[in-house]
Amino acid sequence: MATPKPTRSRRTSRPLDDLPNLFDMVEIDMSRDDIAGDVIAEHERQVAKARADRSVELSTARPSRRMRFVTFGSGSSGNCAFIGNEKEGVLIDAGVDAKTVTERLAENEISLSSVKGIILTHDHSDHLRYAYTLLRANKHMVLYCTPRTLNGIFRRSSISRRIRDYHKAIYKEIPFTVGPLTITAFETSHDGTDNVGFAIDYDDNHFVIATDTGYITERADFYIRRANYLMIESNYDLDMLLNGPYPNYLKARIQSPRGHMDNAETASYLSQVCSPTLTHIFLCHLSEDNNNPEIALKTVTQALQSRGLKVGDAIHDAIDAQVDVRVNVLPRFNSSPLFMLRHL
Repeated sequence: MATPKPTRSRRTSRPLDDLPNLFDMVEIDMSRDDIAGDVIAEHERQVAKARADRSVELSTARPSRRMRFVTFGSGSSGNCAFIGNEKEGVLIDAGVDAKTVTERLAENEISLSSVKGIILTHDHSDHLRYAYTLLRANKHMVLYCTPRTLNGIFRRSSISRRIRDYHKAIYKEIPFTVGPLTITAFETSHDGTDNVGFAIDYDDNHFVIATDTGYITERADFYIRRANYLMIESNYDLDMLLNGPYPNYLKARIQSPRGHMDNAETASYLSQVCSPTLTHIFLCHLSEDNNNPEIALKTVTQALQSRGLKVGDAIHDAIDAQVDVRVNVLPRFNSSPLFMLRHL
């Protein structure tokens, strides 16, 4: 008997309401050495000094190194982003042409020599089309993907098989390091060969990528709930898709559990898991034909506001302490600003 296909009602193995509630505030005794140590003690001395002479701006945030994040395209025409620190980092996917990536990195004072590799979410061409070009021109770089993804590349694309010379195998739920980053791949649900999201840790900063997924898997939910920064798919508006020009088979594929998430699904999920831990949300992979940035942003913003959260953005409200969460839509065809992320 054939195994029945999953339905959209089976989006998670247990109700979200049964999962830990991250809206509960946790009191932390910042004077404890086992929590804060000398770093916090020194910071408190600086704060006390500043209060005394009122000569510098006060901050009670724990000192933390910053992550740098910039995207070069986000959508079915091509996906690629950089994440790292001031010295090293990686590219997330390689679906934007190498010339554009090189130029945009330079504009943000990021050298290609500091890019240590490419981490692939899956084997669709809009995520890997220019991987071999970038690797061949930058032989210090490594391609990080699962063995099944590599086999899928050979089966589904015309990329040179020499790309295997740059390949380093990774496996879901087994962390690996690239420069200063600790990266863990986790299961997502899409119709690629072997689909993953990534949890990227740097110091006390936690960045999670969940793109190209028909629903939030249980493992994706686990990592998202500990994220400070989240890059999440908001692919289509359901009304635009249903009333648009796509043939029925393609509409069905997009709506399937192995397709994409629509604005309302993303918004509903975010309204349930958003907590003081999550400070930045980046909406990615918007459809050119079945979505627009204004609709996606409005849908997510309204869902978060319904929980009583004050929503800003990472460009104009980057240092506004009164903003609970910042939401930005990543451009489809152009580069985003360079975001300097520091968990407070």
